Amino acid sequence: MSDAQKIIEILQEEYPDAHCELDYGDEFQLLVAVILSAQCTDKRVNKVTPALFERAGNVYEMAQMEQAELEKYIFSCGFYRNKAKNIILASKEICEKHDGKVPSDFETLVTLPGVGRKTANVVSSICFGGKGIAVDMHVFRTSNRLNLAVGKTPYEVEQGLYRAFPENERDKVHHLLIFHGRYRCKSQSPQCEDCKLTQYCQYYKQKN
Repeated sequence: MSDAQKIIEILQEEYPDAHCELDYGDEFQLLVAVILSAQCTDKRVNKVTPALFERAGNVYEMAQMEQAELEKYIFSCGFYRNKAKNIILASKEICEKHDGKVPSDFETLVTLPGVGRKTANVVSSICFGGKGIAVDMHVFRTSNRLNLAVGKTPYEVEQGLYRAFPENERDKVHHLLIFHGRYRCKSQSPQCEDCKLTQYCQYYKQKN
């Protein structure tokens, strides 16, 4: 068994309920929530979206919102002007080009305003059975520290993880690495003393 497989087995034991922690009702709401989650915690997004989705819970209502009004709902998520602009533009494009339905394929998703590879991979994987791995800050950090996929950019890490894991494991890998990065392998104060992966961790070896 490879080190990558051993690491994932250990993470499965540690986080058996690893899953997407964003609250959403359908594909469109997940898309909006993931856009809002950039440089923002899922907890913060989940505090913002109930009121937002009550006001504009579908793509047509969101497309008709004024940017200034949307900004008031998402202000606490950070980068609110740019996020509001992109959410409205993406909503209009979905209405005009995709009959009001969020595109199911990755290549089309990344053409939407404000939708990068991470957002497209999350929506594609969770809602449409896609086989991508979304590389957020947690996945990027843990992948490099554990030597699963070493890279200087999210894209390099994403490609490294594709080489390390078969398609049928990628969705699981994504959530496990996020949970590990969020709850143990934190950026500034990783809980190395409680971690069962120190034998694989380059960060721990350098630190000690």
